[in-house]
Amino acid sequence: MAFKLDSVVPWGRNMKEYRLMFQLNDNDISKKIAGFGDGPACFNYEMTERNGNVISFDLIYQFSKEDIEKRIEEVRITVMQQMRENMDNYVWKHIKSLKELENIRMSAMRKFLSDYEKGKAEGRYVFHELPNKLPYNTDYFDIGLSSHFLLMYTSLGYDFHIASMMEMLRVCKEIRIFPIVDLDANKTNLIKNVIDYFQKDYKVEIVKTEYEFQKGDNKLLIIKK
Repeated sequence: MAFKLDSVVPWGRNMKEYRLMFQLNDNDISKKIAGFGDGPACFNYEMTERNGNVISFDLIYQFSKEDIEKRIEEVRITVMQQMRENMDNYVWKHIKSLKELENIRMSAMRKFLSDYEKGKAEGRYVFHELPNKLPYNTDYFDIGLSSHFLLMYTSLGYDFHIASMMEMLRVCKEIRIFPIVDLDANKTNLIKNVIDYFQKDYKVEIVKTEYEFQKGDNKLLIIKK
């Protein structure tokens, strides 16, 4: 079945958020980074502006700038209404209000859109679906990041998450996954089972981060070779 853009809720985060979520220090951002499921985040754009080295992978990169922009506008009002109805589920510390949230998200996505066609031409935005094999050699990247995708979508199943993370670990020396809760910010057996699987052959640690927007989503999973 073909992947359809109308099944996607594009919602972009910025470099400041990426640094907090993934505990990226100045040394980390000088490394070769892969972003999995980056969607319309502007992390790649902002890193490129600073001469960083990031390649982003996502299914939505098969679509045109115009199609993605249209989809962003289609979902913006709905998402903000859902946020308004569920404000008590969030921590209003780094982001103080709904208006600020909307401004941050729309600003990030506009920066992404301004960079999208150039980035695709330069090979920085790559259409790819995990757990399919990536066209890169072993340990090509220093760090692989997954924001609000892996471990969150428990319905994809244990095998999908293991296979996806194995492929990430093939091309990356370490991976960082945030957050480690499901879509309702609940801890699940999936997370425990995934950690148990990787602890056999990798260094696995859970780190508390300064970033917590949805209540309970303030932990980062790091897996290193």
